[in-house]
Formats: sequence, structure tokens, C-alpha cells
Amino acid sequence: MDLKSLVDSLRNFEGITRKNLIKDVTKPLNKTYNIAGRTLLGFGDDASAIDIGNDTLLLMAADGMWGKLMEADPWWTGYCSVLVNVNDIAAMGGIPMGMTNVLSMSNKKICKEIMDGINDGVEKFGVPMVGGHFHPDTPYNALDVSITGIVGRDDPITSCGASVGDKVIFAIDLDGKQHPKFPLNWDTTTFKTPELVQAQIKVMNEIAKKHLVTAGKDISNPGAIGTLGMLLEASGAGARVEVENIPRNDAVPWDEWLKLYPGSGFVLTAREENVDETIGMLEDVNITSKVAGEIIHDKKLYLTHADEEEVVFDFSKDRIMGIKEKRS
Repeated sequence: MDLKSLVDSLRNFEGITRKNLIKDVTKPLNKTYNIAGRTLLGFGDDASAIDIGNDTLLLMAADGMWGKLMEADPWWTGYCSVLVNVNDIAAMGGIPMGMTNVLSMSNKKICKEIMDGINDGVEKFGVPMVGGHFHPDTPYNALDVSITGIVGRDDPITSCGASVGDKVIFAIDLDGKQHPKFPLNWDTTTFKTPELVQAQIKVMNEIAKKHLVTAGKDISNPGAIGTLGMLLEASGAGARVEVENIPRNDAVPWDEWLKLYPGSGFVLTAREENVDETIGMLEDVNITSKVAGEIIHDKKLYLTHADEEEVVFDFSKDRIMGIKEKRS
């Protein structure tokens, strides 16, 4: 393994670099996002959290589906619009409740394929699509989906809670295959039973209720290392990670594997005394989980292999989202 080449490839990966503008988009709203005084978590996490009373938080998230994915496979785009939103709620330790969508279409055939994908995703994950808005006459095809969920007020898994000394756990379902038309997607769900797929979502709620982890995110478009980078940025922390300790399906080379969007995958941090229980719960639902690193004082993400070490991100000067989130 050429560690320097791997790190250079990750730093320039589009799945990471396209996140760089998030700070510019959210900055105008910084003074108003908590105008009602109920926002416990805002920008920088997988979902925002609103206090609705009765010791319950309403989780809210949204995802716009990548145009490249739409061009590759409309059915898969519809299916993934459910998967990615459900995973955002799961990453927060929440229970997904329902989704709405905005569908913009210029082609009836593509529209049907997308809706078939959404329907299959809803049946697989057990979360209803309850409404939305349809543009039937746009000059382009686009799909955006929002989701709500709930979690106990003291239970959410945030991106901003990692502390020095915490262990870094990579948790990925290795039983999958790369999508034939979009190889950056690691499909682990279409061929599994709804019962197992939904159990992989519910286990995160069980972990949250036990307060076993200090921070977490679902592995998304930035890949495993990019997702950890976003968590570290939100936490104002750094980490040292050994590449070979990250769970991997050996059929996929490291450079591809660390950029994949898995159907079920999370980056978590936990105190040492909670690591074994956390890993055991994840392994019980077919999510291979290993400690691959540790949170450190130095605000850099180091990737190591054997006796080599390279800096992936130096958060004193590098930016992924540019957001350091704090819970209210």
C-alpha cells in the first residue's frame, strides 16, 4: 500500500471536496436558525434536533440526490433517496417516522423508475413516504427527500461529542456488492430481508438509549475517512487511524473502499469501557465493527500503515464543511 498516494487521492475525492461550500450556504442563517428557541442541534449534524416537549426531540433531515446518480440509474436513485434519509436518522440514534419529497421531472419513463425505486425502498426500510410536491414540466430530472424522526431528549448521537481518548469505531456491513452502474455505492440492502435491514437501523437507537457512544455519523458520499473528518471537524478534535484496522471487503481495493457509500455503515467514537458492548450489538445485526483509531489532542486526522504516517486533514487550515457544532 502506498499510503501517501492513498491520502492524496482521498483529499482530492469529489465526495469530500463538494462539501466545502456548506459553510457558505449556512452562514446567512446562523442568526435565525434557533429563532424559536427550540433548536438543540442545528447545522453540522446528520439531522437537526428540535425540542417538542415530553423529553422528545424531533429529528429533521433532507437529501438532494446527486445528478450523477440520477443519470446512472433512476430506480436506484429513488431507492437510495429512502436509504440515505433513513440512515441520517439512524446515525442520530433516532427512530425514522416519515418522509416527503420534491420530484422534478422532464421524462415520464424516468419518473416511473424513480417512483418504483422509492416504493421498493419504503417497503424495505418500513418508513412511509407520506407526501411531497411534484413538478411535471421541468427541463431536468431531480429528486429531493426530507425525513423526520424522534429520539429521547438526552439520547441523540451527535457529531460534536468526540473527546480525547475515545476510540474510533468503523462499523460497515461487508456483505454487499458495488452497484454495476455506480460503483461508488456499496449495496448491502436490496438482497437482504426487511427484518435485517430494519434491525440495522434500530440497533443505533438501542445504542443511543444506552449512551454507549460519544459521537457518530453514517458513512455517506465523503466515504469512511471523509465522514470521520466531518465528525472531527464538528467535534473540534483530531484522530489517528490505522488503515488496516478499518473493516473491508477484500474484493475492493483500499482506494475505492474508503470512498464507497455503504448501505449500512457508521463511524462512531466511544469510551474504552463501552467499546465491546457497542461492537457486540452491531455485529449481532451483521455490521462488522472494529476499533481503528483514537481521538487525540492534535487537531489533525492522521492515517497510518505499518511504520508510515500521513496527515489527511489539518483542521487548523483545512475545511470540509467548516462547521463546529455545539449542542444547545
